[in-house]
Amino acid sequence: MRNFFIVLIIPISLFFFAPGDEHIVYDLDIPFNRSMQVGEELIYEVSYSLLKLGRVTIKVKDKKIINGRTYFSTAAYIDSYSGIPFVDLHQIYESHVSTNYYSEYFRGLVRYEDHTSYTEYRFSQGKGVINIKKGKVYPPEVWIDSITSADKKYQDGLSIFFYARMNFGKDKTENVPCFVNEKKVYTKINFYTEPTEVSIDAVDYDISCLHLDGETDFVSVFGLTGYFEGWFSNDEASIPVIAKMKVIIGNITLELKQWKREGWNPPRYISMKN
Repeated sequence: MRNFFIVLIIPISLFFFAPGDEHIVYDLDIPFNRSMQVGEELIYEVSYSLLKLGRVTIKVKDKKIINGRTYFSTAAYIDSYSGIPFVDLHQIYESHVSTNYYSEYFRGLVRYEDHTSYTEYRFSQGKGVINIKKGKVYPPEVWIDSITSADKKYQDGLSIFFYARMNFGKDKTENVPCFVNEKKVYTKINFYTEPTEVSIDAVDYDISCLHLDGETDFVSVFGLTGYFEGWFSNDEASIPVIAKMKVIIGNITLELKQWKREGWNPPRYISMKN
C-alpha cells in the first residue's frame, strides 16, 4: 500500500477539447524563457478513484554555488491523510538540480513505524561515477556503500520532474537516462506543442496547457510504472496542473491545489468558436 504515492516524476493530465473551437497557438519558434524560481511551492492532492489519499508538496528551496558549480536545492514531501485505511506514508525526496537540469545529488527518506531509511546518490559527472549509500538514520546504520560507473548524465526520480518542465517547446521524443533503485534505466517522454484546456477546482476558468506523455519499463522509487501523461501550464513557469499515472496498485490522479510562485497565476485558455 505504500506505493499509493509518488512524487511527480512526469505529471499528467486529462483534458477535453471543445468541439469546433479554434485554439490560440503561441509562437513556439520563440520559446519561453523557462527557469526555476527559488521559493516556488506546488501542492497537489493525490486521489485513487474517489478516495483522497494525501498530498505531495514540491519546493525549490535555494540556489547555491559550490566549487564553481551552480545548482538548485529542491524537495518533495509526500504525506498521506490521517485515517486512510492501511496507508500511513511520510516520505521526503531531495535533489540538487544543475542549471542544465540534471541531478548532482539525490536523497530519499522513508519513515516507517520503527525507523527511517535513507538512500543517497552522488552523481560525480566529472569522474564518471555514481556514489550510492543506503541505510538507517537512527540509530545510524549503513546497509550499502558502493560506487557504479556513469558514462552519461542521469536523472533521479525528482530531478526529471524539473527536466521535463524546462524542455517544452518543440514536438520531440526523448529517452532520458535515469538512475532509480540503483539501476540505470530510461524514461521515454513525448513532448507536444498544441495548446489545450485543463480544468481544476482551484481556479474558475480553463487553463492553457501543453501536453506530454511517455512510458517507463521499470518501477520507480515512488511506485510509478508504465504509461503516464500530463499537461503543464503554457507559459514560462511550465507548472504541472493535473496528472494521472499508473502505479503498482492502479491509477492515481494528482491535481494542483495551491501554489506559491512570484508573479504567477495559471494562464487562461482562449478559444475562438467558428
